[in-house]
Amino acid sequence: MSREYHTSIKELPVEMRPRERMLAKGEEYLTEAELLAILLGHGTKELSAIELAQQLLQHHEGLRFFKTMTIQELLELEGIGLAKAARIRAAAELGRRLALTSNQQQQIKSPDDVKNYVMEDMRYYDREHFKCLYLNRKNQVLGLETVSVGGLASSLVHPREVFKPAIKRSAAAVILIHNHPSGDPTPSAEDVNITKRLMESGKLLGIEVLDHIIIGDGRYVSLKGSNAI
Repeated sequence: MSREYHTSIKELPVEMRPRERMLAKGEEYLTEAELLAILLGHGTKELSAIELAQQLLQHHEGLRFFKTMTIQELLELEGIGLAKAARIRAAAELGRRLALTSNQQQQIKSPDDVKNYVMEDMRYYDREHFKCLYLNRKNQVLGLETVSVGGLASSLVHPREVFKPAIKRSAAAVILIHNHPSGDPTPSAEDVNITKRLMESGKLLGIEVLDHIIIGDGRYVSLKGSNAI
């Protein structure tokens, strides 16, 4: 009976081990598999940490699976136990929070700025998420909040949920944002109607709705920029 040949990380030359390579050259020189292998810590009886990392990346659309997989979903993957699942989720959450921290007080001057702020987070959602970006009088970001999460096709939004955080934050303006899980950001009639209704509500409260950005997969549409509102 033949056995597959596997080399553990400890059996690799020192200069080829991910952790040692990172310490010697810097993390930017490591591949995604090597970085993931460091995070995993060790592999399985059959696979080294690098092989396990390569397998995960090959079968789960690369790093995309970090974005949405829960701990329970990770536990269903071969070679992933509770400790590894927890480390993966912790790393993904740290990355998300770091991105938000670096964006704080960013000034929003255009739809492109909004896209840059949310695209990498929202493009992978498998359900519609309706978010609001709250701005001060200088168009600096006060916060980004999820107002509602809908089904695969639609998300219901009420003015109360949109403007309550705006009042709490003393926001001067708000930009509406939601994603289309299909990847096509073309606005629907419902998207336009909801936007107009929220714009009217904003006028009554003295909080301007500047735009509504629809996020697709690597693409977006500004309803104001497309003259839909």
